[in-house]
Amino acid sequence: MKKVLGMVLALSIMFPIQMHAQSDVQCPDAKNVVKSSLKKKDALLEALEEIVPNTYGEADYGNYFSKWEVTAALPFPQMKEKNEDKKIYEKAKKLCGEDVVDQSWLVRLHFPLWEGKSDAENGEIFLVENKKTGWTVWYRDK
Repeated sequence: MKKVLGMVLALSIMFPIQMHAQSDVQCPDAKNVVKSSLKKKDALLEALEEIVPNTYGEADYGNYFSKWEVTAALPFPQMKEKNEDKKIYEKAKKLCGEDVVDQSWLVRLHFPLWEGKSDAENGEIFLVENKKTGWTVWYRDK
């Protein structure tokens, strides 16, 4: 028994297990994205009807994410100038670079079924419109 515990300890030192959560960032190729424009807002809002359930699916406490509302949908270039949103813009730029961020959208969501239960009642996703595959989420926070 001591030998088994010794081996487990030795292996865990040699091959440590990652114990912290990582953000899921999937940076798109800037060459394959459509330029963001406020003219695309209605198309984005319509696409969210499919995107949000796919992004916040049943594996993520599906019933709690089944009801949602958009509290903001902005192209990132408009955020450069606003002081309150400048930190989000800088965060996104660090994640995938200015070329991607300047073609991206920030969508803020509210999940009313989470109210009072968790800080998951609000979420943010960063999206681009890909020339080949349509709207794509490249970052999700909560």
